[in-house]
Amino acid sequence: MIILETARLVLRLFNTTDADFVVTLLNSPGWLQHIGDRGIRNTDDAIRWIHERPLAAQQRDGFSFYVVTEKSSGTALGICGLIKRDSLPVTDIGYAFLESAQGKGYAREAAAGVMRYAQEALKMQELMAITSPVNTASNQLLQKLGFTLQEEKILDGETELTRIYHIAFTNTEQH
Repeated sequence: MIILETARLVLRLFNTTDADFVVTLLNSPGWLQHIGDRGIRNTDDAIRWIHERPLAAQQRDGFSFYVVTEKSSGTALGICGLIKRDSLPVTDIGYAFLESAQGKGYAREAAAGVMRYAQEALKMQELMAITSPVNTASNQLLQKLGFTLQEEKILDGETELTRIYHIAFTNTEQH
């Protein structure tokens, strides 16, 4: 199911045919360095992750992480979406892209689309975002998207320092 489209991208729900992509993404150097090892080593692990994480979140919360595909080819480039974490008071946005898709503006385009979706379709008033202090590209992207660094701390259940960003949406409706 398609959630949203941008100029170059389609963001859609995960399905089990995404298992090979999930194995590749969740074992990529950037994912392992900045997000962490999720123990996804094969197709069965990936299918279980798809069901227990993004699809379960979509069912429970009405939003989740989505597969970001290139509109022209249908190729999966990364993931972007929303997550409600117990360690944060507000829903946050997250993204991760294959190394081959980085540096092309896809993360910014996908995240901006998800932010519009959160505000317009889901009627959210604000979002948070988290990233590691050493993830320079992600920190820069969040600032370009209008997020403000709120604090750095170790989140509950984590061991590494995390940067926590926030954005409040302004009401742009004309009356």
